[in-house]
Parts: sequence; structure tokens; C-alpha cells
Amino acid sequence: MERIEVTQLLDQMRTMTAQAQGEPTEIGAVQGGDSFSSMFSNAINTVNDIQKQSGALAKGFEQGNPNIALSDVMVASQKSSVAFEATIQVRNRLVEAYQAVMRMPI
Repeated sequence: MERIEVTQLLDQMRTMTAQAQGEPTEIGAVQGGDSFSSMFSNAINTVNDIQKQSGALAKGFEQGNPNIALSDVMVASQKSSVAFEATIQVRNRLVEAYQAVMRMPI
């Protein structure tokens, strides 16, 4: 099972938010010529993977798999929740930035 680092996901989302707001990003935070859309797509896919893993653990626990502890299910559920909430916050910031640009006089 591939381990997904929530910290790495949050760093990617912070970088995307900073880019969307026109703020300078840290050196090395954005790799090469990655476009914003591909980075955001990767972040969404990562959140989706985290949610799938959480669901699979919960389902396995509900079915009585002795190799899955309740604590593992709860940690995975919280990771999923935090990743989803972070994605929603990034989306909200992007919508705010878009609305601010649209309100600018030409």
C-alpha cells in the first residue's frame, strides 16, 4: 500500500494557492514546468486516493478483517477528512481570486 503524506499534499495546495494569488513560491516547491492545472489535478487525484484507502479500510474493518485495527480506520478517516477540507479551502481561495479579478476595472 502506497503511503500518502498529508503534509506533502498540504504543501502542494499552499503552493498552488500562493501561485493563484500571485505570491512568490519557495524555490523547489514547484517542480520544473508543471502547469497549475496539472498540479491541481494531481492534488485532487491524491485526495481521491486517500479517500479510497480510507473507505477500503473502513469496509475491511466492518467485514471483520482481523488485520485492520479500529485505530487505523480512524486515522485514515481523519487523513481523508483533512485532505478533503484542505482541497475545499484551496477551491474557495481560487474562487475568491477569480471573483477579485473579475471585479477589476479594465
